[in-house]
Amino acid sequence: MSVKNNNNGNGRDFVLGSLIGGLVGAVVALLFAPKSGRELRENINHSSSEWKERAGEWKDVAYEKSGEWKNRAVESSSQLSKNVSEKSQQLGAKVKDSTKSLQDRFRNNEDDEAEKAAQEVAEAIEEAAQELERQQDSTTSSNL
Repeated sequence: MSVKNNNNGNGRDFVLGSLIGGLVGAVVALLFAPKSGRELRENINHSSSEWKERAGEWKDVAYEKSGEWKNRAVESSSQLSKNVSEKSQQLGAKVKDSTKSLQDRFRNNEDDEAEKAAQEVAEAIEEAAQELERQQDSTTSSNL
């Protein structure tokens, strides 16, 4: 996953470098072009106006994309919260049932049965915890 993030960073760095290089090249070309001062100033003003418009468009796109990512994050976190809540309720129900079974066996003075029931409770808790962990991992990986 870090390789993927590294590739995204390299791509952004390349684009940023290209933009800066393009700007520097454009300024140098304007400065060394055989034009009069008046023409040069007009060209600089025109170019700066175009770049200002593009920057405004890029800003709007950035706001839009950030809103989309925010909405995805809110949706994913609410889904994860719902899954965790459901799994914890299921875990609570399993523990309650197993505990009741254990209490019933204790009342009947069945020591071997009580030990088995305790083992069943421990296994039910472990299974529920593993299921909850799988749910969290699958939710997290699907969001990425």
